Amino acid sequence: MIKLCDLAPTAAAKLPTVFPDKSGVGVHYVDAFIKPMNAALPDGTRVTCKRRGLKVTLKVGLAKKGDGLLRRLQVSPDPVVMLQACLAEAATAAGVQLQVTDTEILIAP
Repeated sequence: MIKLCDLAPTAAAKLPTVFPDKSGVGVHYVDAFIKPMNAALPDGTRVTCKRRGLKVTLKVGLAKKGDGLLRRLQVSPDPVVMLQACLAEAATAAGVQLQVTDTEILIAP
């Protein structure tokens, strides 16, 4: 596993319990969480992650791309749990492994 980025310390301040959000899925939290994931790996491979509506797209290099959905009803109404499941779905679809620890995000391309 290779370190992709550190977790955004300000993302927790964007949770719907603290920051007003009418989306029901915590879009402000999701956007703050995935923003640092737009980075390059040490070998130069570009990793991008972006949200469009309920869909989160994870792209590793030019060939690996996967989508995940923010599923409030099927997974959990908690945006933290919902985002973890969404990122796992996107990583599986892209054919990579993604691990989120307490301080950083790791990826195995």
